[in-house]
Amino acid sequence: MDNEDVVFDIETQKSFDEVGGKDNFGKLGVSVIGAYIYGPGQYLIFEEHEIPAFEKLLQNAGRVIGFNIHHFDLAVLQPYISWNLKSLPTLDLMDDVKKSLGHRLYLDSLADATLGIRKSGDGLQALRWYKEGKMDEIKKYCLKDVEITKNLYEFGKKNGHVLFYSRDTGGRTAIPVAWEKPTSLATKTNVQLKIF
Repeated sequence: MDNEDVVFDIETQKSFDEVGGKDNFGKLGVSVIGAYIYGPGQYLIFEEHEIPAFEKLLQNAGRVIGFNIHHFDLAVLQPYISWNLKSLPTLDLMDDVKKSLGHRLYLDSLADATLGIRKSGDGLQALRWYKEGKMDEIKKYCLKDVEITKNLYEFGKKNGHVLFYSRDTGGRTAIPVAWEKPTSLATKTNVQLKIF
């Protein structure tokens, strides 16, 4: 499975309120990591004690793809990893959309407008499940988020845009993306939004 792209998402054990604020990513703890591995086309799930196996996947990944991974998932995961995760080849779908649009959007908003699907829950529910020991529920929720992220990525890669419902236009508006390229970090200029 060397050099395969990996889509992933992390659920945590604690909230920012429980660890003293939004700067303390390293104290949140991982409850589960959901991943999709291109090539074999496999969905995988990892609990906290299985992170070394996920680390091996990351080390061999062609590109690591997620939603808000630069500002959340990688920071939460870093304390478990002995090397700097900033060295990974990444594509953060949220960052790319923000660069085109000028502000952030939720995964749910993009998935609803682009794919006609919604998330199965939210992160606060996943935290409650963790406290109740309902690991199977967290795993299902996390893998659903991975599936939505994967499908959004594939839509954007194929069509060169994703969609959101714009208050300004009252309809769906396309956000240009260039996800077929090796990295999403190139600066975009003169972006035109199309209305649907």
